[in-house]
Amino acid sequence: MKNLPLAGLRVLEFTQMVMGPCCGLILADLGAEVIKIEPMPRGDRTRHLSGLAAGFFAAFNRNKKSIAVDMKSVEGLALVKKLVGKADIVIENFRPGRMDNLGLSYKTLSAINDRVVYCSLKGFLPGPYDKRSALDEVVQMMGGLAYMTGLPGKPMRAGASVNDIMGAMFGVIAIQAAIREREKTGKGQEVQASLFENNVFLMAQAMLAEAMTGETSEPWSVKERPWPVYDLFDMTDGTQLFVGIIGDGQWNDFCIEFGRPEWLSDPRLQSNNDRSAQRSWLLPEVRNMLTAMPIDQLIERLEAIGLPFAPVRRPGELLEDPHLLASGGLIDLTLPNGVEARTPALPITFGGKRLNPTAGLPTVGGHTRNVLSEYGIDANEINSMIAKGIVAEMLGERPGEDSAQRTAQSA
Repeated sequence: MKNLPLAGLRVLEFTQMVMGPCCGLILADLGAEVIKIEPMPRGDRTRHLSGLAAGFFAAFNRNKKSIAVDMKSVEGLALVKKLVGKADIVIENFRPGRMDNLGLSYKTLSAINDRVVYCSLKGFLPGPYDKRSALDEVVQMMGGLAYMTGLPGKPMRAGASVNDIMGAMFGVIAIQAAIREREKTGKGQEVQASLFENNVFLMAQAMLAEAMTGETSEPWSVKERPWPVYDLFDMTDGTQLFVGIIGDGQWNDFCIEFGRPEWLSDPRLQSNNDRSAQRSWLLPEVRNMLTAMPIDQLIERLEAIGLPFAPVRRPGELLEDPHLLASGGLIDLTLPNGVEARTPALPITFGGKRLNPTAGLPTVGGHTRNVLSEYGIDANEINSMIAKGIVAEMLGERPGEDSAQRTAQSA
């Protein structure tokens, strides 16, 4: 897609793990030039994670340029500051105080370039907690999400990095607002987004429900549903299907489609609250009706009358989802080990089309020479910096190299 909305903006990204890289990914897919500043010699540490974290780098670092810099050296730090002079945006999500210790605080960088928008993505916004380190699990526990997700007495982390990813989105929102403000003032500013406050935002409806009702929240696993049908059904083929009926129109369509017109005139079932109060006998009746038929037939009938439903799937099954494949919702991506895979596109459209960037994952320092050349640094000086170990190029993994090989090489 040509003429992307953020084309012409240059971003320097000092990030790792999920929140910061995800923020950079969104900016890159929207058209910004995102230059990932990676430490030498191995780059972003998420390149080398395994297990459940093995997908971190591939998920959040496509469509970026990478340069490898020794930021602990005087020369490397001076180079980074030179890059800031022609940047529009800086994003960072290092531990509290890390950028200050490197000499890359907003105060320092804004003195070099007062138009720069500096986005810090942290565990906590300013306040008593702001020096604490945080993880998605940490803020889910202290922010009520784990309590609402798990069983009573057994809080459970959500099955995705929800605060990291949503916090990155708020970071992008703040950056875009600051860029808009810069159009009026000519000056950049520092903006922040965080994990904890993001999680608290997610809890707004539960917090206000307690204020409205005076009742303590219960986990979703056991709380009484405020709708007559909002449940998971075990089908005869061993699969599971969620079905929700949450409005009068949906209730009317359901009763007619599934042969229960008498329920429409039942005085016990005239409003949503009435029907919810009758769940003790109503839900078993509905369960018997729905689970008696093949799931494909049931899905066809539910879709025909517009009821919310969802089969329970594993993440890997989404790679073959017909809707995602047909609508451009998946992007082809070559992984660092050479495996061909697919990754989700940004969940938005422009002019009815999904964004489908063609740039893949950068190797560590894969764009060092090109980026420095664009900044007006001549080839001899670049070669000298490489020879002195101030910068490096092409330090990434070789296609097909697995984690065991990397471990053996680094031992």
